Amino acid sequence: MIAPMTKYSFILLNGTQGDLLDRLQEMGLVDITRSAKAVDKASEELMADIDLVDGLIQGLSKVEIPEGTVPEAIDGDIVRLTGGMLMRYAEDRDEIKRLNAAINDFKVWGSYDATILQELNEAGVKIHFHVLSNKKFKAEWADAYALTVVQTNKKRTWFLVAGEDRLPGEVPAPTIGLDELEERLQEKEKHYRKVLGRLAGAKERIGELEAHRKDSYERLDVHLAGAAAVPAAEDTIVTLVGYAPTEKDAEVSASLDASGVFYFKDAAVAEDHPPISLKNNWFVRQFETLTDMYGRPEYDGFDPTPFISIFFLLFFAFCMGDCGYGLVLILAGVLLKKVPSFKDMAPLVMLLGGATAVIGFLFHTFFSMDISTWKVFEPIQGVFLPAKIADNDATMVLALAVGILHICLAMVVKTIHETRTKGFLASLGTWGWTLLIVGGVTVAAFALSGVLDAALTKWIVIGLGVVSALGIFVFNDPKRNKFANIGMGLWDTYNMITGLMGDVLSYLRLYALGLAGSMLGQAFNDMGLMILGDGSVIPLWIPFVLLVVVGHTLNIAMCALGAFVHPLRLNFLEFFKNSGYEAGGRTFNPLKKQ
Repeated sequence: MIAPMTKYSFILLNGTQGDLLDRLQEMGLVDITRSAKAVDKASEELMADIDLVDGLIQGLSKVEIPEGTVPEAIDGDIVRLTGGMLMRYAEDRDEIKRLNAAINDFKVWGSYDATILQELNEAGVKIHFHVLSNKKFKAEWADAYALTVVQTNKKRTWFLVAGEDRLPGEVPAPTIGLDELEERLQEKEKHYRKVLGRLAGAKERIGELEAHRKDSYERLDVHLAGAAAVPAAEDTIVTLVGYAPTEKDAEVSASLDASGVFYFKDAAVAEDHPPISLKNNWFVRQFETLTDMYGRPEYDGFDPTPFISIFFLLFFAFCMGDCGYGLVLILAGVLLKKVPSFKDMAPLVMLLGGATAVIGFLFHTFFSMDISTWKVFEPIQGVFLPAKIADNDATMVLALAVGILHICLAMVVKTIHETRTKGFLASLGTWGWTLLIVGGVTVAAFALSGVLDAALTKWIVIGLGVVSALGIFVFNDPKRNKFANIGMGLWDTYNMITGLMGDVLSYLRLYALGLAGSMLGQAFNDMGLMILGDGSVIPLWIPFVLLVVVGHTLNIAMCALGAFVHPLRLNFLEFFKNSGYEAGGRTFNPLKKQ
């Protein structure tokens, strides 16, 4: 749900806002609207400093220090020194690569004195260097020219030609000898090892760089918040506006009262465009990231995260549809908890894995094997999903049923939200469609299950049709002409019929993705069994295990990708469209210590 916000308006003497911002930063509860980019020279310099230090930290993290390197103590400005060392490290590394490449190219010509070659050229004896493929090189050239073959292999021939004659494949003469190149390489490697020692010492002070970056972030945050101050009364006073969750009102007010700052507060309204803070339980919070991918709601909107948490979880499990794959995801989530950069994702991965394991078990599938045929599960055969429902594939029927439920719930949410924000009369058109679709689906479900007899069903359908028609065609806009309402109702009917058909059919992707993953996994199993044979040849177990493990690993990766993207689409398009959800709110970002 969207947490209620309190709006705080501050009036300060110009030049004193810094003290208030420092206090708010210590408090860490108030969001002061601030720019996301540099607004002046000072903020530009702070951003540049943050980028620089961030680059230095990343650069140091990527440097691989060879085992046995002795760290050298680094004294002085760590930011300036680290930047210089990383530049020298990159220069030395590139130069060593260039020298090694040059040595490999020149080794074929052997060791010689480049000055002698220059003296020969000045004396009129031209020496030409050549490289040709063996197909193009002609052995008879040795009889016609002063030619010496230096080296040959299966593909190419290197040779020298003295004199004015020029043959194909000439390359520039080396300007430096092999001995000198190797000497330069040794000197550069010596300097490179010294730089590595200094970088090893810099790595020991990486915490100082992180503290410097943190401090710059905090100063930038305060500076940008201060830039939001609006001058008034000939620049003698400034005003600032901030927002905090209403549940923190007592704590914020007590701190502000103690500071002596002049302020007044009132409940935030949608016209203020306050920041959006979502207040959900632990389970729903795991899915707030998905909501943020689309955009947070407006202040007078509704939070779709509770609906996403249930249906995304269910859709993901449908697409994966394998108990074994679910257990693998749970294990992956446990391992992710040990990785600092991914530990926040671990609970969501384990939830998705748990749902996949449950749905996969009901679908009686374990690594694409049908476990309903296993004797161990004979006592609980009744919990497994039947293969057919009304002569149709059970998974396909369930996918469509869940899709219809999803769309009906979206229409109910839209109706309640519009009634709350626009009033009952202004939302009669929406009520009409909701009664027709949701009511019709409900009546059909009771009739098919035998709860309602045919006669009663007939009168309920007629009643729903009449009431819905009034809302759709007559009262869809009380302020508009009735004939215009009828025309708009006909247009809405066309859009609703064609749109709903496409929306419902979209949910078949849940069945199709689950089926594709199951068939691909089964194909890997079959290929493995073909290799294994009757299992009597022990060495064949190795390729069998490799094929099955690699095959199912690839299948899990592909299934997980599809199971993430397509359920996200069903929530972002089908549910959001039918529920009338609109994003546009900004995330609550209180001024605080990093």
